[in-house]
Amino acid sequence: MNNYIEILALVTIGVFLLWFGYTLLIGQFSSIKLGFIDWKKHKKSKLPVGSPGEPQVCPVCSTKLFKGYMVQTHAFPSLNGGKDRFMHIKGCEYCINGDMPRICPVCGEHLNTSHFLLARMFEHPKRSHVHVLGCCICKHI
Repeated sequence: MNNYIEILALVTIGVFLLWFGYTLLIGQFSSIKLGFIDWKKHKKSKLPVGSPGEPQVCPVCSTKLFKGYMVQTHAFPSLNGGKDRFMHIKGCEYCINGDMPRICPVCGEHLNTSHFLLARMFEHPKRSHVHVLGCCICKHI
């Protein structure tokens, strides 16, 4: 009977030490990062914010987008056969899911998930340029 109590105590201490080591080396309190971060679990206060005109920034919520994240848009064909097109910008996954406030960069109006930004896209050989004209509220669409 005495051996069982000793074995149970040693196993309990071992499990506690494994949990403590994991928390220290790999867990959330670790200073060592392994190169992968799940940005979906981050709070909205930890998301980096930029200005709406910068590259790789969502024009609706001003969140800096990380590699692999994109802004949801709908581009329409050019009416005059040129290289400029109209487009609707819905936003990134943070503002579509409601994690970040959606604000029009032109009029400052708060937008809900059904609203969009109206923009003009100019296509150049190396990259495209997008100019936001306003939201569906300030443009009365």
